[in-house]
Amino acid sequence: MNPIIIHSELADIYEKVMAGTRIDESEALRLFQSRDLNAVGYIANAANQRKNGKRATYIVNRYINYSNYCILSCQFCSFSRKKRDNDGFQLSVEAMVDKAREALDLGITELHIVGGLHPSLPFDYYTDMVSRLKSLSPSLELKCFTAIEILHLSWLAKKSVEETLKELKQAGLGSLTGGGAEIFREDVRKQIARGKESAEEYLDVHRTWHSLGGRSTCTMLYGHVETLEDRVDHLKQLRQLQDESRGFTGFVPLAYQPEDNGIPVKHPPTGADSLRTIAVSRLFLDNIDHITAYWVGLGLGLAQVALSYGADDLHGTIIEEHIFHMAGASSPQEQSRASMIKAIREAGRDPVQRNTFYESLEHSDTPAPVEQAAPNHRLSNTLAQ
Repeated sequence: MNPIIIHSELADIYEKVMAGTRIDESEALRLFQSRDLNAVGYIANAANQRKNGKRATYIVNRYINYSNYCILSCQFCSFSRKKRDNDGFQLSVEAMVDKAREALDLGITELHIVGGLHPSLPFDYYTDMVSRLKSLSPSLELKCFTAIEILHLSWLAKKSVEETLKELKQAGLGSLTGGGAEIFREDVRKQIARGKESAEEYLDVHRTWHSLGGRSTCTMLYGHVETLEDRVDHLKQLRQLQDESRGFTGFVPLAYQPEDNGIPVKHPPTGADSLRTIAVSRLFLDNIDHITAYWVGLGLGLAQVALSYGADDLHGTIIEEHIFHMAGASSPQEQSRASMIKAIREAGRDPVQRNTFYESLEHSDTPAPVEQAAPNHRLSNTLAQ
């Protein structure tokens, strides 16, 4: 046994994990509370390498936010705007098609599309968007919509969630995003996202999608007003649904961005907190194969370190991200494929380009030449469209 573990208070958890035995909620809380971050990371890294080996993945993708107009007023959100605001935006389907064509020329395999709950766009805007984008390339995967967006669309269409998902799937929807989970505990949701869907509704949307053969990711927004017990409860509910449906492809912990929103936080998530959260997630979510270190919220440097704390994925090239940057994230808007490969190799991992479902793509471990940078869509330009 490694010296890091021999004298650690967490040695029993290490032995349990190495024996392939599931840890319980009390043990997850111990990991969160432990001051021995090295030991927590060591256990998580060992668990990840048993599951995923030395590979670490990335995806060549593009984000498109179709609008930031939203009928909700979540306290933590810096992205949403009302129609009266002068910095709101709404893209036409044709504008989204143009962005997608531009990104396809750069070699993307996935479009990641979310937006606010628009007060007036009709349901056929969304089905037309999906079908038009899917028609650009049969190999293009469309990862679109959060659970609350699906609920909103079902209200628009006056159909059940299942009927709405079936219609979107027929139009070309390939995967649901995991956004909007926040923290599942009701009292926390009331503080940060009053009026948003409940934990039960979030989980039921994903359960329904999984029952239709669909796959999705899941998330947790940490580092605001929640307790460590709240985090464990959140992970427990995700693990329970995964036991039932096996539809989650990966888990993405999201570090709270404290600027420009209505929730004052005295102690936003530190690097150590983020590494610990990723590590505990890897150990507790034993039935979800992949844990993403989301470089947009962490910064690429810390995301590299997270590859030794249980993460096995750095997410994607992204090209244009608004939600975290409007909340104060100072990371770049995009990464090239070459920079993702370099970051993974520097962390001692084998880079593998993946698709939406975390499956390896052929020839993915060969460094790509430096690509021509995608047009730098500044926020002011985007908002003017």
